[in-house]
Order: sequence, then C-alpha cells, then structure tokens
Amino acid sequence: MTQTQELAPGKLYIGGAHRDAADGATRAVLNPATGAQVSTVAEGGAADIDAAVAAARRAFDEGPWPRLSARERGDVLLKIAAVLEQHREELAQLESLDTGKPIAFARMVDLGDTIDHFVYYGGLASTIEGATRSIRRPGFAYTRREPLGVVGAISPFNFPLILSTSKIAPALAAGNTVVHKPAEDTPLTALRLAELLTEAGLPEGVLNVVTGGAAAGAALAGHPGVDKIAFTGSTATGRAVAAAASATVKPAMLELGGKSAQIIFDDADVGRAIEAAVGGFVFNTGQFCMGGTRLLVHRALYDTVLGALAEAATHVPVGDPRQESTVVGPMVGQRQLENVERYLALGEGRVVAGGKRLDIDGGYFYAPTVLADVSNDSRVVQEEIFGPVLTVQPFDTEDEAVALANGTPYGLAAGLHTNDVARAHRVAARLRAGIVWINSWSVLDAALPFGGYGQSGYGRENGPEGLNEYLQTKAVYLPTD
Repeated sequence: MTQTQELAPGKLYIGGAHRDAADGATRAVLNPATGAQVSTVAEGGAADIDAAVAAARRAFDEGPWPRLSARERGDVLLKIAAVLEQHREELAQLESLDTGKPIAFARMVDLGDTIDHFVYYGGLASTIEGATRSIRRPGFAYTRREPLGVVGAISPFNFPLILSTSKIAPALAAGNTVVHKPAEDTPLTALRLAELLTEAGLPEGVLNVVTGGAAAGAALAGHPGVDKIAFTGSTATGRAVAAAASATVKPAMLELGGKSAQIIFDDADVGRAIEAAVGGFVFNTGQFCMGGTRLLVHRALYDTVLGALAEAATHVPVGDPRQESTVVGPMVGQRQLENVERYLALGEGRVVAGGKRLDIDGGYFYAPTVLADVSNDSRVVQEEIFGPVLTVQPFDTEDEAVALANGTPYGLAAGLHTNDVARAHRVAARLRAGIVWINSWSVLDAALPFGGYGQSGYGRENGPEGLNEYLQTKAVYLPTD
C-alpha cells in the first residue's frame, strides 16, 4: 500500500455477505497524511441497521454461537487471534493509511492490543460459570451467566481496531452477536476485520458491520432489537447515545472524553517525568481520550520542566506516517485540525512550543504545542481539545495538586510522578479517575480495566470487568420437598 494507492470500494458486511447501502449512498475515505481519496465505502442508514440487527438476531436466536460452550467460543477467539497475527502487517498498513497514525505505532500498539483482546478473552471465556446458592427453603438453587443478545458497538476514529475489538472480543466470548458501527472517517479496518473473523470460523451473522455516519449511529443506539450499546466517543455524543438507549431501557456502556492530568512532585525523577509528559500528549497526535493533556508541576520545578518541554516538543519527529521514525502523524481530518486551531486562537496561556499548523504534503498536521501559565478555568484546561496540545500549571502543595487534577468534569485517567511510595498510593487513592499511572503513562493491557468517572462515562472495558459487561445473571430454583 502506498499513500497514493486507491483501494477497492468497501461495502456493508451483513449476515456474512457484502452489500451496498439500501439507498446506494457512499462516502469518500481520505488519507489524512495527504488529503487524497483512498477509497469509498457504503454509507449505511436506518434501513441497513435494521437489516444488520435482523441478521444478528437470527444468529443469536437460531444460530450455533450462543449454544456453544464458553470454552468452545474461547477456542474460536484464539483462532481469530492467530488469523489476525498472520495479517498483522496488512492490518497495520491499512490502519495507518486510514487514520494517519505512524506505522511503527500501528504495528506495535494497535495490532498488538487488538490481537491481545482475542487472546485474553479467548482464555477468559472458560471462566463464565454460575454458582450454587444455599437458601432457606428446601431445594436446589443456582445461577447462570448468560449472554445479553444483540450488542450494538459504536467505535471512534482514533483507535479503530483497538476500540472496536475491546467491545467485540468480550461480547463474543460471552455468546452475544454484534452489530458494529465504526467511525465514519476510519471504516476500513472494521470491514477487513469482519472478513477475517468469518475466515477464522465465526458463524454468519454473529458480527455485522454497517459503515456510515450519525444517522446509522442513532438508529443503532435506539433500535428496539438491540439489547446493549457499547459506545466510545465524545461526551456530547455519549449523552445522545444514552438517551436513545434509555428509550428501550437497554443498558449502555459509555467510554467518553477525558482531560487527564499528570502531576510532577518535587521529588520526582524529572527526566522520566518529562518523557512521560511528552509521550502522554503527543501519542496518536493527541487524539487519545486518555492522553495526558494537563501537566501539573511543583513550583520548584516549574521553570526547569517548561524549558525541557519546549526543547523536547520541537524535536518530536512529525511527518509521513509511513516512515518508521515518525512519532507524530496528521490529525485524522480537516475537522479535527480546525478544532485545534480554534482553541489556540482563544489566546489562553503562553505558547512555549508549537501553536501552528504544519504544511506537510497537503496533510492535516499540527505542531506539538505547549501552553504555560494557563488558568484552571480557561477553556484549554477544562475542555477536551483532542489534539497535540499540553497545558502546564504550577502548584505548591499536595492538596492543591489533587484539587487541580480533579478540577474538571472528566475522570478517565490521571498520573503522578514521585519517589515517595506512600505519597504515590495516597494520591492515587484521591484522584477521581478510572485508571491512575504512577511514574508512567498509558500502560494498557487487555487484563487491566479502564473507564470513566464523572462525564468520562460509565462501565469498564478490558479485564474480567469487561466480560461482565456482556453477561446477565439468571437465578434458577428447583424445590426438593
């Protein structure tokens, strides 16, 4: 694949077969690194969601998948992992082309985590079991852990493979069927993934993919034939998804926006902390809901850290995502690039690095940007920019640092840097965030749950907690008197 190569048009994947959208609509897919069109995909709508839900419902009600033992389903997931490993380079290239993320990261992070989801839940499937219960009446009482039915999975543009398979893998392990609506800007790997899962032995109709925009997403969220919605995206869209799901009283799992803080205490390893801070805000071009976009620095280190950040930010390799050495690629689209520019145009804080669009090959590039001396009530501190922008604020006491870190409506992630073990655990307990990293940032694993506090959403992905999201409990009682 090259940056100028155009791929075959993508079609919806419903009931194990490709098809056009019901009304024949299509959407162009652009390469963020050049702005050039690389493909078209079907633009699905409400009628296509109806067809996909019907296929998923047939597969659940009549097909073999929910009737396999949990261990048998686990075996299929492990086979899926093996097939994805065989196609690792193909999928990494496609993910990089579609999103603009550096190929080295796509290969190592995106494909590594995607494959690990199927390995982990393939193994964890065998732990799905009920329990006998001792009750006061004579009889035999026990519980069963059962699948929910049809799951609607809606994934975002920043990590198309990771944030779809973090839903699909546990949903399948639990015995559900799935209708997946990928982000409108990055649909390519979702369609290829569905083909490969079928190749690995997933029965027809168990995974269906409808590409499209807001109309398809709204139809899926409110569909009466869907038993659960799993959504990752912005907080604003998450509110709409939750409202649509509530109309049919279906559960929704929402992994939403973040405005995560890293705290550098005065006893921290400064070099290690700065490395984590830079990585925390430039990773995936800042298009990362758990990105460390706020840095809180003890006043004794403030000037030193600012100088080091300004130097480091200007030397981060930005450019062609096909180059192995590239660390920061383009924003995923014109809309995201313009959004970053709007925030910088507010003039909040002092720009110590970046602060401008970069003219590279016609792509959607923005320089890694550091803003100092920002107030805590400024928009750049309180709102999710979703780009490579870091705000830096000083603090004097531990209490002040915690208050600043907790001082936004979000609570997805947080971090702190210190050599004091007692402080590390004490502060981690006080931070209102779904995941806290100590002397590190963005360490994720299929076994480690994550999710939000506050307006960052509810529910958990990954770990046993992620599997439990797709199961329900039934109690059974048989009298013996």
